[in-house]
Amino acid sequence: MSLPTQMQAIRFLPQPGTDKASKASPADIELVTQDLPRPGPGEVLIKVEAAGINNADLLQRIGGYNVPEGASDIPGLEVAGKVAATGDGVTQWNVDDQVCALLSGGGYAQYVVVDARQVAPIPEDLDAIEAAGIVETAATVWFNVFMTASFQPGDWVLIHGGAGGIGTMAIQLVKAMGGHPIATAGSDTKVEYIEFLGGYGINYRTENFVERVEEITDGHGADILLDIVAAQYSEDNMRALAHRGRWVVIGTQGGIKGEINFLRLMAKQAVLTGNLLRPRTAEEKGEILRGVVERIWPLFTDGTVDPLIAQTFQLEDTAAAYDRFAESDRVGKIVLTI
Repeated sequence: MSLPTQMQAIRFLPQPGTDKASKASPADIELVTQDLPRPGPGEVLIKVEAAGINNADLLQRIGGYNVPEGASDIPGLEVAGKVAATGDGVTQWNVDDQVCALLSGGGYAQYVVVDARQVAPIPEDLDAIEAAGIVETAATVWFNVFMTASFQPGDWVLIHGGAGGIGTMAIQLVKAMGGHPIATAGSDTKVEYIEFLGGYGINYRTENFVERVEEITDGHGADILLDIVAAQYSEDNMRALAHRGRWVVIGTQGGIKGEINFLRLMAKQAVLTGNLLRPRTAEEKGEILRGVVERIWPLFTDGTVDPLIAQTFQLEDTAAAYDRFAESDRVGKIVLTI
């Protein structure tokens, strides 16, 4: 494959008079031309066909999510496309292989370099757009619900943000694996969507989710809590947990500091932990992806789980895609096409 010397990519450029990007105006999102990256030993160069948008990308735009050391400052944590070149020592991938990848950054571009361990085959019968929208969310749910929280069939799993990308993925995977998903959302329309996917929906604006969880589970509580909110609901989350419940914090949309009744934590013999996927090592991400490929990809191939791509935008329309991503009525994933 003949490779160009330059490529187009999205960068966040600070507005005049500021030292970091701001979400106040789409002017800080720029399509730029830069040198093509080259794969080093153990790395793969992917010609990107599609890139998924995640909340972490929007946080990076406003300076709320630091880029891990050594990672590209181009946004984008998941892509799908075709292998364009391989570095020394790479034997598991060949030029022209159709692949998807879990990144530490760099996805909003025509090409991206990634450690070969963070690359996976596109699930059979899915296209690049669908694959680009599921890598990060599938890896997040697999790592946090199934690996960290030790999901078991029959578990009640409470999911905050049930209509977003991670939420809809978690509902489907928990249901497919024999669990009982309960998800919160901020509108009746989103609750209907959650129930369409097979979960129990709770409108947190009009209902007390602790009381509803107790009602739905017949007093048992949530065995696992997948939490993107954190501080705002810290005490309510603890009350909603079952005996020996596992509470995994993966986001702080409701703040970074909150009160916890540690006596209740001890009495319930509960576990509280937190995770970030982006800064993990290539070895760790490779282990996570192996589980995803083995256990999750077949569920997409046989139609048990749906990618739920809500909308696509071209790379040059990233600002419009971000506006749509932030709208309160959005459900499912938004993907950029390159």
